[in-house]
Amino acid sequence: MLSRLSNAAILGILTGTIGVIASVLPLGLDLDETVGLDVLFRLRGERPAPPDVVVVSIDKESCECLNLPDNPDKWPRSTHARLTEILAKEGARVIAFDVHFIEPRSPEDDNLFAGAIRAARNVVLCEPLKAREIPLSDKGGPRAEVHSIVKTAKPIPLLSRPAVSTAPFPLPRIPFKVSQYWTFQAGAGDVPTLPVVVFQLFTRQIYGEFVRLLERASPTQARKLPGDCDGAMEAGEINGLIRNIREIFESDPSIAEKMLMELERSRFPSGDGKKVQMITSLINMYRGGNSRYINYCGPPRTITTIPYYQALQLEEGGIGEKRVDLKGKAVFVGLSEVLLAERKDSFYTVFSQANGLFVSGVEIAATAFSNLLEDRPLKPLRLHSFILVIFLWGALLAIVCRLLPIVVSVVTVIGLSLLYLVVATYQFKIHDLWFPIVVPLFFQAPLGFFGAVVWNYIETNKERQNIRKAFEHYLPKDVVNQLSKNIATIRTGSKIVYGVCLYTDAEQYTSFSESMDPAELGRFMNRYYETMFKPVKQHGGFISGVIGDSMLALWVAASSENTLRAKACMAALDIRKALEQFDQSSNAVKLRTRIGLHCGPILLGHIGALDHYEYSPMGDIVNTAARIDSLNKKLGASMLVSDEVIHQLGGFLTRELGTFRLAGKVKPVVVHELLGRREESSEKMRASCVMFAEALSAFRRQSWDEATEKFHQSQENLGEDGPSRFYLTLCETYKATPPAEPWDGVVRMGEK
Repeated sequence: MLSRLSNAAILGILTGTIGVIASVLPLGLDLDETVGLDVLFRLRGERPAPPDVVVVSIDKESCECLNLPDNPDKWPRSTHARLTEILAKEGARVIAFDVHFIEPRSPEDDNLFAGAIRAARNVVLCEPLKAREIPLSDKGGPRAEVHSIVKTAKPIPLLSRPAVSTAPFPLPRIPFKVSQYWTFQAGAGDVPTLPVVVFQLFTRQIYGEFVRLLERASPTQARKLPGDCDGAMEAGEINGLIRNIREIFESDPSIAEKMLMELERSRFPSGDGKKVQMITSLINMYRGGNSRYINYCGPPRTITTIPYYQALQLEEGGIGEKRVDLKGKAVFVGLSEVLLAERKDSFYTVFSQANGLFVSGVEIAATAFSNLLEDRPLKPLRLHSFILVIFLWGALLAIVCRLLPIVVSVVTVIGLSLLYLVVATYQFKIHDLWFPIVVPLFFQAPLGFFGAVVWNYIETNKERQNIRKAFEHYLPKDVVNQLSKNIATIRTGSKIVYGVCLYTDAEQYTSFSESMDPAELGRFMNRYYETMFKPVKQHGGFISGVIGDSMLALWVAASSENTLRAKACMAALDIRKALEQFDQSSNAVKLRTRIGLHCGPILLGHIGALDHYEYSPMGDIVNTAARIDSLNKKLGASMLVSDEVIHQLGGFLTRELGTFRLAGKVKPVVVHELLGRREESSEKMRASCVMFAEALSAFRRQSWDEATEKFHQSQENLGEDGPSRFYLTLCETYKATPPAEPWDGVVRMGEK
């Protein structure tokens, strides 16, 4: 159990670590921003837009009603002048035009618009930016830097001079999804963007309280700011004021905390809760990063929107039930269609759809302003919290999956993932807190589950392999494979196959075993069998059984194959060579090993009953191989094979030793002596084989004298030759007592 727990902990650490690495890579961050945010926004749904912001939309309907071009840049500026006068009269606190005025038009119209701007004293004009790439980063969060396109340009002086301010609002173009916006444009000298400027102007009524809080937190820094905001507005220095405040907060980050603490200690009337909220939002805006994630309220037109032509009707007494109170509100004017996919001021957002439902730039600017006003930007987890959540979540999933059964693991992972999604959605909806979604749910959950499954499989397979390895010491690999799949084959797995049987025994083993300690005998026989087993396995055979000094090896196939019989013969020759080397390296008594080979159909399978089975061959072929091995002792040979083994088999030097009816057998067997590989044999050896064949032919013709002479010659050539000596003795016997007629040349062996 302890080992399983430690393995689960290791898998948990790996899953958590891999998840952290994947989540901080650019691909992981991009996926969570594009996919994860989509999931959270859609689960959260729409939320009410703040009532303090209104969009006046330049749309197709207004173009038709006012008989104006589709391109708002070509609209007569006298129309904008008229709108500005109406909005100012209606009490709009700030008027922001997200329309470009970088080229002069009709002098008369331009002057009318300039006069209206001057009279309103609260108009902000959008400042287009020239194309170049700048970094977009989020301090304190794990999100990677994003590069986007910006432009720099100024409205014509005739309009920019009377405006209270000009400010840029750069956004990335399609196909980039707009998830962030800049509060301060670092690439353009820390210039405040349109939402920031509008928010500062919108909160100018609480500027005095803001400066007094700053005096309590840092009197030295407070002296750098003017006493009131109106003076900066009159001088056209509102952007400079904003940059100064920004520099103060950047120079001493603790100032923001001190101001918030002072704000808590301040005693505002109970009805000034909105004022306190605006001061808090203003402080948090200045102490935040250069960019923020946009907290969209919903699809297009979620923010209160008035078509341009209806806004112009306000001076005529209103627009019926659709009339909107603009007093004290921030009004953004710009291109805003329901379907904007083909318009230049359309942007791809989380609420965009395949049917062309995009969000306009002016609505994004208004949304960014509302986020500042409510102090409700999307807040990604800080880096340390982000890493901790990813790591602990991955570790939890992996440990659960490793410790529980597969089915329970599936249910548990699904349940935990749903719980995680519910918690993440709640935090997103209530606290605007953005928990990572893609890596925990779509990467770590399957990684933890399948990692545990794979680990369990590897561990189980390792145990199975250990068992298989143990069984392979006793059974062939294919049999072990069958048993591992179905143990029932132990009763039904016997089959008729073609097999080559190699049988061995050792001379003088009985006396040898009597003279040796059992433990020492066991060690010696282990080395002895190791020497013989290697050639068998090298040539594709398997050991069927070992009893005392005897070994039975098998080569099996579906039918007779020359290759199979050749492998068995090569194994026999290599056994003899290996045993010669073994005898030279061993100080113990030398064991002369005899080998017999025979082939044919055998029954191979599990033989036994009840609770004991042995995997072994059965049939006459096995018995005959043992009799051929015993014949070695009679003939004074060491390696005998049946005629069936060497039939049509080239590459080996053999000599036929005759036809024998072995002990206990009825059918005679033609036996050959396997001498070696033909390419390794000498000319003398081949000549002796020819001479022995002539002697054997004379023997079969019952020419005893001729046979005796030729067997003598064979023995002289080969030295001490057991088969020649056997036949010399047999010739003398048959010469004195001829065999019974009819003579068939078969030598009958009386003993095993």
